[in-house]
Amino acid sequence: MEKLKKIIIVFLLVFLLTGCTKQLVVEKTNDNGKKTKVVVKYDEGKNATGQALTKNILCKPTDKDLNNIYNKNGVDTDKLVNCNNFSPSLKSSEGLWDNIFIKPLAWIILKLGYLVKNFGLAVILAGLVIRLILYPVTKKSAMQSENLKKAQPELQKLEKKYANKADDQQAMIQKSQEMMAIYKKYNISLFSGCIIAFIQLPLFIAFLEAINRTPAIFEGNFLGLQLGTTPWFALSQGNFWYIILPILVFIVTFFSFKFTKNDVADNSNPAAASTKMMMNVMVVVITISSFQLSTAIGLYWITSSLFTVIQNLLVQRGGNNARIKKS
Repeated sequence: MEKLKKIIIVFLLVFLLTGCTKQLVVEKTNDNGKKTKVVVKYDEGKNATGQALTKNILCKPTDKDLNNIYNKNGVDTDKLVNCNNFSPSLKSSEGLWDNIFIKPLAWIILKLGYLVKNFGLAVILAGLVIRLILYPVTKKSAMQSENLKKAQPELQKLEKKYANKADDQQAMIQKSQEMMAIYKKYNISLFSGCIIAFIQLPLFIAFLEAINRTPAIFEGNFLGLQLGTTPWFALSQGNFWYIILPILVFIVTFFSFKFTKNDVADNSNPAAASTKMMMNVMVVVITISSFQLSTAIGLYWITSSLFTVIQNLLVQRGGNNARIKKS
């Protein structure tokens, strides 16, 4: 528990010291003379994506229509460097989040994009590089799932042993002690999954902000898809092929969660049913949310989730081979 508290504290400190994406908002007067704040969207010009624009972009747009929208709404793009000259310099006036996460990540994607001549491919490559760097940590988490499968028979016996003693406090204490002994026997860490979540969530937010704040990325295309366009906006414009993104997001998310659902499938603990339900809900929520996320973010999510699926398959296969050798 102490380890988890430290992780949470570090996680919160990062966000307390951060800068963040600022939406481009302007005041407009309606017919009744009342002023209201309106988020500026890139919905003008032939390359319009329909996305809500970010005020604190990192470099200058190359699209003339987009550049005009920014200048018209109070952002002097002439003061910004061209995206091909952008460098992640540290500035004390900006938060830790900007200096450590957003700008370096945007710079990596830009460099890869100019190298491979495509920013969509650059987002995919950047996602793969980061997942490979984190592989030792995420592999350990995946191995926890295999250890849980091995421990299932003993955990089931434990549940049956104390099935009718829920009101006996002393028995519940004894049950907890025996359960911890089983976890220790199979090298199961209760907080391993939490650690991965605390790593992946900031990464996802960092990719989201880096893409939204870097015009060269969201102006780009990948396999005929505009990187800044959301599937919802594209579908509203009659571009029905964008539906492939939410479909892929659903598939890879479902299978990346499937391994965890299998781990709790045989657990008679009532919490297991709640866990499975929560995972199913998350798959639905993520799929629905993908309609409002840009193509570039969708590519990152698909890449990251597919990596998780392949990693879990490899770990599962290794566990099966080890059991065959023992038998």
